[in-house]
Amino acid sequence: MGSEVSDMSDLETPEARIAPTPDREGDSVRMNMIQAINSAMDVLMDRDPNVIVMGEDVGYFGGVFRATAGLQKKFGKTRVFDTPITECGIIGVAVGMGAYGLRPVPEIQFADYIYPALDQLVSEAARLRYRSAGEFTAPITVRSPFGGGIFGGQTHSQSPEAIFAHVSGLKTVIPSNPYDAKGLLIAAIEDNDPVIFFEPKRIYNGPFNGHWDKPASNWSKHPAGEVPTGYYRIPLGKAAIVRPGEALTVLAYGTMVHVAAEAVREAGIDAEIIDLRTLVPLDIETIEESVKKTGRCLIVHEATRTQGFGAELSALVQERCFYHLEAPVERVTGFDTPYPHSLEWAYFPGPVRIGMALKKIMKD
Repeated sequence: MGSEVSDMSDLETPEARIAPTPDREGDSVRMNMIQAINSAMDVLMDRDPNVIVMGEDVGYFGGVFRATAGLQKKFGKTRVFDTPITECGIIGVAVGMGAYGLRPVPEIQFADYIYPALDQLVSEAARLRYRSAGEFTAPITVRSPFGGGIFGGQTHSQSPEAIFAHVSGLKTVIPSNPYDAKGLLIAAIEDNDPVIFFEPKRIYNGPFNGHWDKPASNWSKHPAGEVPTGYYRIPLGKAAIVRPGEALTVLAYGTMVHVAAEAVREAGIDAEIIDLRTLVPLDIETIEESVKKTGRCLIVHEATRTQGFGAELSALVQERCFYHLEAPVERVTGFDTPYPHSLEWAYFPGPVRIGMALKKIMKD
């Protein structure tokens, strides 16, 4: 698996982020991430009558973030419908639908609420293909807003991606911009295996550079906010180099792609930033190639440090690039505490903490 090079800091066109696809359709318009996600479901529901959208308040209300707005009116109550407040039931029903040929897209309103569904995801969805020797699959895509930066406190800010990346049979996807969000969601829904699709809610409306005390920007001013209205897909398991560099490699995903880019800019370091986009399957080839070139690696994520996905990345880099490393692999993460409301910006990895780690690596 290769990668595509695009320098996000120079605001190049979003088309540079993926290889051209022969089945891309439609003109491009400015969208935020919510609109891009809505467009992905809209396009696929038009193309495939087996695509079903379900979840708490996703119908008439259009979802708590309005990601499903207008879909029930267009496609009807049998294809877009509300469920009771039971995450276990939502996923259980979706697994059954998938086994009989449908492609459900269940929404878990916040990733913090996904834990009651773990048994259905781990014991049923992830294992159905294996347990049935390929006779049945669970082609479900579980959408869920995740991450902090919105003063959501401990029950609306968690980043549980490492839990799902650990489960064999599940795929885990985290986009960092509207263009990728639509292309990755289309690929996820068309995949024949279960996909956890985490949506970084801090960047739903615009990129976030980590400076919470400065005016927010929106996607209308960013090249990755220009999204084709029709069908296109970004293959799962393919990272994007959003900033090429020679001095060190930064691995990030979701909101942290933008925060890391700001930290690199402020530090004035020629870092290569890789947006993983998909945690499972992981584009280890792009990571390995970059680290062998730069000799240094920094990993950034919002989730707690211990047993976070960064630990797996660090181990893989050590295993594959040991003789090329000029300094120890470093991580900048959330802390091993519940997500704090009043101390959000001390917990949230920002440009200052990332910048300190960048300078430390360069001195080693």
